[in-house]
Amino acid sequence: MILGLAKKLREAGILGMNRRNASYIMGWNPRSAFPLVDDKVLTRAVAEKYGVPTPPIFLVVEKHGQIAGVEEALGARREFVLKPARGSGGSGIILVVDRGKEGFVSQSGEIYARDEFAYQISDILSGIHSLGGQEDRAILQALVHPDPVFAAVTYQGVPDIRIISYRGVPVMAMVRLPTRASDGKANLHRGAIGAGIDISKGETVTAVHREGVISHHPDTGNPVSGIQVPFWDKMLLMAARAMEMTGLGYLGMDLVLDREHGPFLLELNARPGLAIQIANRKGLWGRLDQVDRAPREIFASPESRVEWAVNRFRS
Repeated sequence: MILGLAKKLREAGILGMNRRNASYIMGWNPRSAFPLVDDKVLTRAVAEKYGVPTPPIFLVVEKHGQIAGVEEALGARREFVLKPARGSGGSGIILVVDRGKEGFVSQSGEIYARDEFAYQISDILSGIHSLGGQEDRAILQALVHPDPVFAAVTYQGVPDIRIISYRGVPVMAMVRLPTRASDGKANLHRGAIGAGIDISKGETVTAVHREGVISHHPDTGNPVSGIQVPFWDKMLLMAARAMEMTGLGYLGMDLVLDREHGPFLLELNARPGLAIQIANRKGLWGRLDQVDRAPREIFASPESRVEWAVNRFRS
């Protein structure tokens, strides 16, 4: 039975974790480049160098002794995002939408007293939310005001778009939609929805929630398919340029759509997960194999790689 299942998965072009790690992460991602994507401060610096827009960072807390001065450094700002520089899976992130006498108000309505908020920053610095548990830095970053395109299928929070690129070719994409279960965070492991996006058209298709395929958002009741993503060509080009930007041949680019500024790069991931295959009901391995067999001339520029992907990967 197990051998039969494995054969069916291979025939469907499904990429498993072992093959992903051995053939693509180890094969195409040099360890020397990992710090550029594991640390959001470094990611923003390299993105700025290549002209890729990111949400502004207005404060980086590096030491516990700086915590007492955070509120003064915020000045008149009433909204921002607190996040660990080396965090993963949405851990340690607080979306602050207001400040008042009682403390900091999160997007979910929870109020953090000033000593509680200071404790959250201290946890970040201690590495509780970071990759490998190493000491970290806390980032205070501009809050994104999401484009209304996904408003009907979002519960609070900010949706984000994941595009996986291989050898500079965008091969698969999805939008992660916050739910009540995910506490408004766009994280699949916390209960967000992953809706596949047709690479060729920039339109949402099937979706996954937890381990099941769904057609409607569990909180709003609205269909998640058939939504046209704005700035799609621009986002594909941003994903195609990520290889030159980082030196990584296999990665996930996470983008957010701001209602005033358009797409922002949120973060890069050298070890993107595999649930995107369920969201699209397509296998990644089959697409990666097509890239390996593509004519050499398509790799001449990011533009030619995007053009090839749009013509090849139609849902």
